[in-house]
Amino acid sequence: MKVVALVGSIRKDSYNRKLAEYVKNKYKEQMDVEILNLRDVPFYDQDIENDPPAPVKELRQKVAAADAVLWVTPEYNYSIPGVLKNVIDWLSRGDRVINGKPSFIMGASMGLLGTVRAQQHLRDILFSPGVNSPLLPGNEVYVGVVHEKMDENGNIKDEATVIFLESVIANFVKWFNQQAAAMAVK
Repeated sequence: MKVVALVGSIRKDSYNRKLAEYVKNKYKEQMDVEILNLRDVPFYDQDIENDPPAPVKELRQKVAAADAVLWVTPEYNYSIPGVLKNVIDWLSRGDRVINGKPSFIMGASMGLLGTVRAQQHLRDILFSPGVNSPLLPGNEVYVGVVHEKMDENGNIKDEATVIFLESVIANFVKWFNQQAAAMAVK
């Protein structure tokens, strides 16, 4: 299964980017994860929506070619970062490559609650009519106090977190395959 990861933090040493890298490396047998570069995606502009700049075209092509999307979000001011919202705006307009694309969400923060509020806002956005991205139900990944659970190389050293991530990945693969089988029958 081809998965694109959209990470809401563009910071070089972002814990969320490290979480995406961890998933990419640890679960490469279950899914082929490509972490997309969001740094060069310009602000959404309806004036150029139908003929967007090259970074937007590349983003849309990669999302369209993927089987699923992994959203990895930090929490900024109780919500998702502008970088992630901007990408959603580009993906939900024009040819709407995100429409119907299966998704799952993760997030990491130094606080106790992980990214609970941001993920709730992201779910609301993903369920909107222009996006309509089905989400893996009941498998929220909130990695709180991440600086204590992850080493400097991005490896998760907390055994309970590793076990939980393994179950979420297995659940996503199973759910995705069920979704794909149901669509094939139609």
